[in-house]
Amino acid sequence: ALILRGPNGIGKTTLLRTVAGLQPPVAGQVTADPDAMAYAAHADGLKGALTVTENLAFWAQVFGGAGIGDAMAAMNLSDLADRPAAMLSAGQKRRLGLARLLVTGRPVWVLDEPTVSLDAGSVALFADAVRVHLGQGGAALMATHIDLGLPEARVLDLTSFRAAARPLARAPAGFDEAFA
Repeated sequence: ALILRGPNGIGKTTLLRTVAGLQPPVAGQVTADPDAMAYAAHADGLKGALTVTENLAFWAQVFGGAGIGDAMAAMNLSDLADRPAAMLSAGQKRRLGLARLLVTGRPVWVLDEPTVSLDAGSVALFADAVRVHLGQGGAALMATHIDLGLPEARVLDLTSFRAAARPLARAPAGFDEAFA
């Protein structure tokens, strides 16, 4: 597991999207089997009209992954099985979105701020799910600002890689560079 850290705007999301194959690299190349990766970002990929069970069953079918019972239990969703996703709290939606990872069967998880909206107990559930994934030979690349409770993960602070600010070219007089 590798955790990316750094200030807002340094490029963590851009890096993750590039690794996941969602945007081309500016230079170099990423060589990876796209079917090996599961990407999860700020949007949870849920259909509000579908229940928790239906959402997970849909994603399990899309990815050809395992059954959903273990994923629901791992993310503490069993009691919410018949609730429409639209009726879930932000944290419950996030847990459901993360449960998708467990049904993908993909060995590499690329996660952008995976614990947004989660309480401490749910962050611990997530950390446990990552540990199980790693124990099964999987990998996780995550960007976050908070402690995930994964001391076994390596942390890469991207702060020193901040790009130098470029001077404005031919900015009109009185131009406020905050809007450049």
